[in-house]
Amino acid sequence: MIWPSHGSNPQYLYEAMDKQMPEERIDFSANINPLGPPRELKDRWGSLFQYISDYPDPRSSLLKSKLAAEEGIEETQILVGNGGAELITLIGRMIAGKNALIIQPAFSEYEEACRVNHCTVSYHQLEPGDWNLDMETLSEKLNAADAAFFCNPNNPTGVYYPSAMVKKLMEECQRHGCLLIMDEAFYDFASEYQSIVPYIGKDSNVVVLRSMTKMFSIPGLRLGYMMAGERLIEKAAALKPHWSVNALALKAGEWCLDSKEHVRLTKDLIRQERARLVRFYQQLDFNVSPSSVNFYLLRDPRLDEQLPLFRFLLEKGIIPRHTMNFPGLEGRWLRFAIRGPKDNDVLMEAMEEWRKVR
Repeated sequence: MIWPSHGSNPQYLYEAMDKQMPEERIDFSANINPLGPPRELKDRWGSLFQYISDYPDPRSSLLKSKLAAEEGIEETQILVGNGGAELITLIGRMIAGKNALIIQPAFSEYEEACRVNHCTVSYHQLEPGDWNLDMETLSEKLNAADAAFFCNPNNPTGVYYPSAMVKKLMEECQRHGCLLIMDEAFYDFASEYQSIVPYIGKDSNVVVLRSMTKMFSIPGLRLGYMMAGERLIEKAAALKPHWSVNALALKAGEWCLDSKEHVRLTKDLIRQERARLVRFYQQLDFNVSPSSVNFYLLRDPRLDEQLPLFRFLLEKGIIPRHTMNFPGLEGRWLRFAIRGPKDNDVLMEAMEEWRKVR
């Protein structure tokens, strides 16, 4: 069976499972803000039409200016891309033929980008439970790596690693001459986020990836950016296609950065719903990862592989994210996005029903 490699687009999942997709369904497989796009973007959407009759700014100057001011770095330290996926692809080309270490479980596109560029790929596996980095073992592996991919907050566990631990990882990578690629696609959902951006210097060995599609619920527009030293930014920019970021995405990104209240309301909602869900799962004897963001891993400890629970939920129109293509998980967990209260209520009702029969 060929499992879909991403969340969302549930029609492909039902097709792979040889099941009829219910007309009414709730997609918990994509980690998108349940509040939707910010009001600032909705109210001004009609004015975007004027931007489609000219080429977009290939330098993304206005958006980079706002990002630089917000992060306290130079515009020359930022590269805007067509979502995080394009930036990961560029990094794969930058490290072509080298040794890449991926801290797993992690977003599958890291490995895809590495392998298509003939990298040798190895893993450092986080163990279920506390999902600790185990810096001693990791340091030994970094010695043989040219680049290391680390997702913080981690996707799929939702675990956030504080800056003290990240700085230790940065130091170890520096000591071993290893490029550290820090994917912070979900940083803005973490209530206690501590920025490492101030540590990105001119000759830094760190690349920070960010996505704007998750918090601002604009995955259809595709928008992300990377921050690094000028030399690394120049190297990545030289590999980037012209006009890969469309004009609508650029303008939407500028407006989204002004949506501070939207971010605050989102964090409050996610924090409340996450706490409610965790209490519920603990009462029903489910295992849940210690997430700090808008998604989490879940498993029924009475099962090894979670396929029976997965099938049960799909039949009810509830769509989790499978973990068949996450090394170290291989179907023993399911990932769920945190949605709004009504959708989460539907999920909890289904889980109660499952518990009555299992």
